[in-house]
Amino acid sequence: MNDMITIPIEDYARLMEAADDLADLQAVGDYKVDPKPGVPSEFVARMLAGESLLKLWREHRGYSQNELGKITGVNRIQIGDIEDRGKTGSVITLKKLANALNIQVDDLL
Repeated sequence: MNDMITIPIEDYARLMEAADDLADLQAVGDYKVDPKPGVPSEFVARMLAGESLLKLWREHRGYSQNELGKITGVNRIQIGDIEDRGKTGSVITLKKLANALNIQVDDLL
């Protein structure tokens, strides 16, 4: 048997708003307990505009192509090809780059 109640739409709207507020408060509380590193809104805007994820992460971490190449052993030209020419790189290459940038390989795809 389904129990039901009927409430005015205004009360329903207030309940939904209160539920949204509670969810926001819980998210803030969770963040205070375990803050996760985020990215700036400019990063997200550039990502949504279609810029290379490798380039965004590299710049976000403060590396030049040369520096990232030295850290990973991946040729700077190959990094440039992935960033500027849409090449994908091998799984091994992407894993090296992701490890150096402290992200998951999926974050580059």
